[in-house]
Amino acid sequence: MKTSTQIKREGKQLYRLCLVDGFLDETRARQVVNRVIAAHQRGYLVILSHFQRLVRLYREAHTANIETAVQLPVDLRATVEDRLTNIYGSGVKTQFALKPELIGGMRIKVGSDVFDGSVRSELAALEKNFGIAAANQRGNG
Repeated sequence: MKTSTQIKREGKQLYRLCLVDGFLDETRARQVVNRVIAAHQRGYLVILSHFQRLVRLYREAHTANIETAVQLPVDLRATVEDRLTNIYGSGVKTQFALKPELIGGMRIKVGSDVFDGSVRSELAALEKNFGIAAANQRGNG
């Protein structure tokens, strides 16, 4: 029986086999998965599960999800993409989505980083601050 340390190590080795110049090669990833499945090595499903987790984390860290209230002009999209490339490197992929509930501005999520410049988030912050101020007023009065 393999220990969780061994499983994690093997999953990480498989993941590293799929990196080319620091970027995940999806063709290699498919080949690795197919070979592991064909080999039926003991514990291969758990190893593939760990491998899948690493691939998912890689994709999240290299994908910028950009939400806006309205469709952005092409030049503004290009500017946003260029700035994200400057910050996160050339491997970042961008996905634009319309979210009218943002009211205005944009929200960008890359991995665990979130940049929220939407009107909705500003209104939520104002509401929170007013709630705190009102609670303080009641406590002092």
